[in-house]
Amino acid sequence: MWFEILPGAVIITTLLSVPIYAMYGLDKLTIGNAFRRNMDERFSRVMYQRDFRLTDNPYKMNGLEQIPDEEEKKEEKDPNDDSDDPAIKKKREKERKLREKQLKKEEKLREKQLKDEEKQKKN
Repeated sequence: MWFEILPGAVIITTLLSVPIYAMYGLDKLTIGNAFRRNMDERFSRVMYQRDFRLTDNPYKMNGLEQIPDEEEKKEEKDPNDDSDDPAIKKKREKERKLREKQLKKEEKLREKQLKDEEKQKKN
């Protein structure tokens, strides 16, 4: 009869649904969040990187209110300096040193330009 197919259909349906529900636990173990973000399109990857950069959590919903204004950037101190994670501290320290190095290069370049201008005025 038609109902003889039910046990096989239940088994097949169960086996096909196992990977879907297993990924919830695997993602929770591997990435610390139960849901992955789709990275198929370039725009999705860019948004993932933006969210990670802004809040250090790409799974937290972010909008325009999360992007600080230019005035706010200048006024606020870095609130993330008190982080306990050594990897984040190391990354921030590296970024700070890179910024200082770039500022020194710009300063030297300005001094050189000023010296060149003074030489041209004398001649």
